[in-house]
Amino acid sequence: MKDDKVSSKNYIDVLIGGKIYTLGGLEEESYLQRVASYLNDKIAMIKTQEGYSRLPDDYKNLTLCLNLADDYFKEREHSRSLAAERDTLEKEVYRLKSELVNAQMKNREQHGRK
Repeated sequence: MKDDKVSSKNYIDVLIGGKIYTLGGLEEESYLQRVASYLNDKIAMIKTQEGYSRLPDDYKNLTLCLNLADDYFKEREHSRSLAAERDTLEKEVYRLKSELVNAQMKNREQHGRK
């Protein structure tokens, strides 16, 4: 059975590196614009690196790709670190809740005996 909710692709013209490109995707246009803006910021940043302007175009593209990959791997590692921290905190919350329940049960037992 077909899904009644058919997502349509969004298309948006964006300026990346001084050229206009049409981006398409299922994401909102604002998201696609943020992606283009991120690329423009990254391009502007690497253009400030010493010697970049003298590099052949394929090396310029490779430099951009390496910088994007570096950002990706750093963010992925940060995400894993946050997930591990969240897991640790969830276990601590569970332990504390268990401790609280046990303390409440002891308190009721002690008050029930008196």
